[in-house]
Amino acid sequence: MGVSIKNDTKLRVGLLGGEPWSTKMRDRIRDWLGVKGINCYGSSEMYGPMFTECSEQDGIHVWGDIAYAEVLDQETGERVAPGERGELVLTMLQKEALPMIRYRVGDITEINTEPCPCGRTHPRIRRIFGRVDDMLIIRGINVFPSQVEHTLMSIPEVGDHFEIVVDRKGALDTMLVRVELKKEAFTDNIIQLMELRERIAYRLRGALNIGAAVELVEPDTLQRFEGKAKRVVDRREI
Repeated sequence: MGVSIKNDTKLRVGLLGGEPWSTKMRDRIRDWLGVKGINCYGSSEMYGPMFTECSEQDGIHVWGDIAYAEVLDQETGERVAPGERGELVLTMLQKEALPMIRYRVGDITEINTEPCPCGRTHPRIRRIFGRVDDMLIIRGINVFPSQVEHTLMSIPEVGDHFEIVVDRKGALDTMLVRVELKKEAFTDNIIQLMELRERIAYRLRGALNIGAAVELVEPDTLQRFEGKAKRVVDRREI
């Protein structure tokens, strides 16, 4: 419609949720729209969206008088120490019609019990790294799509859309990351594109501890989704 949210509106803050998003994506939203993205967390089983970041943006506050939060080891079910990654488990303290006791939400995060610089003393959870059922195991390495997103969004030439294709050749798992470039970054200079592809592959290897093939595609090539984005295509036969 030709309206610039950044220049033509007074919108400056947005409560954003629905799926995991990285700090780099948050920065892109701020630069593109001029909106400060506040991470909002919740689920329909809880009450809907109910936990949010504060102005410090140093974790999502869990209102301790409403919910008791734990982070558990996915395999053993034992509680992990603050700062260690695991599956979020919630016990709702003020919910009557649908009691929830140690409900395994399925989201991967970390818990921080230290007081926040804002002054609040409720526990905080880190932004969601992914879901238990979203985690990919590639050659014995745990890989979350959010890790791929965080890496890609730190590269200026890369657009906002990507796709992970997992396959198996013989007994070996393979991972291909299809990366949509920005319009100004896509060129017919093959040497520049090859250098960019190698740079992206190098950054991904450093972040994931596993090698991934990279395919660069033109802008507006990858499928768009009205709901939550489907980032992973797993072609492996179990």
